[in-house]
Amino acid sequence: MTDPVVRFSRVSKSFGSTAVLREIDLVLPEGQFLGLAGLNGAGKTTLIKCLLDFCDLDTGDISIHGIACHKPQARSRLSFLPERFIPPYFLTGREFVGTMLRLAHRDYDESRIRAMFDDLDLDQAALGSPVRSYSKGMTQKLGLAGCFLSERDLYVLDEPMTGLDPSARARVKTILMRLRTEGRTLLLTSHSLADIEEICDHMLVLHRGRFAFCGTPRELRGEFGESTLENAFLKCIEVPVHG
Repeated sequence: MTDPVVRFSRVSKSFGSTAVLREIDLVLPEGQFLGLAGLNGAGKTTLIKCLLDFCDLDTGDISIHGIACHKPQARSRLSFLPERFIPPYFLTGREFVGTMLRLAHRDYDESRIRAMFDDLDLDQAALGSPVRSYSKGMTQKLGLAGCFLSERDLYVLDEPMTGLDPSARARVKTILMRLRTEGRTLLLTSHSLADIEEICDHMLVLHRGRFAFCGTPRELRGEFGESTLENAFLKCIEVPVHG
C-alpha cells in the first residue's frame, strides 16, 4: 500500500494561549483535489505553514510522500503559492520564472513559458518588465505561472484566485482541470465555496481548530439539507465543536 501524498497525525499548534489547530488528522491521497474552507482565522494558513515546515508543531507528525515534513526532500515534489505572493521587486518576469525553473530543476523553454502566459492571459511583454511594475492581478498570474511551470506532483495553493478577474479565474480553473487529468494532487484554500465546489472533489471545513466536516461538497449539502454549499457551510459551523 502506497503512502498518501500528505498525512497529518494528531497535529496541534498554538500561538501563546490560543489553540489554532487541535489534534488534526488529515490524509490526502494521490490524485485528489482537496479544498480547505473556514472562516477568517480558522487556521487554514497555519495548517499550510505546518505542512511546509514554516512553523514548529506542538504535537503530532506530518509527512509528504512518506517523508517527514521537516526534511527538505519532503518538499521536492510540491509547488506552493502563498496567499500574499510578493516576488522580488528587482527581477523581471523572465528572471523570476527562470529562477523558479532552476529551483525546480527544469529546463528553461521560452516557448513553453510564453504558452503558459497565454493560458493565464498574461501579456508576454511582462516577461521583460520588472515585477514592481505589475498590477496585483499580473503579480498573481506570475506566481501561478511559476508554480504550474515547475510541473510538480503536489500543488499547495493558498487563496490562488486573489486579485484575479473572472476571465483569469476561469483560465486558472482550466489549467487545474488539466492537472487533474494528469493525476496531480491539489491542496487548495479558498474563501469562495463556489470555487471549491467547482474545482475540488473533496473538502474540509476547519472551525475552531478542528474539522467540522470532511467529504464531498454534495455530501455537505446533503448532511445539512441545503441546496447551496454556502447555506450548508453556515449550518456546519453552527454545530458545537467539542474539546
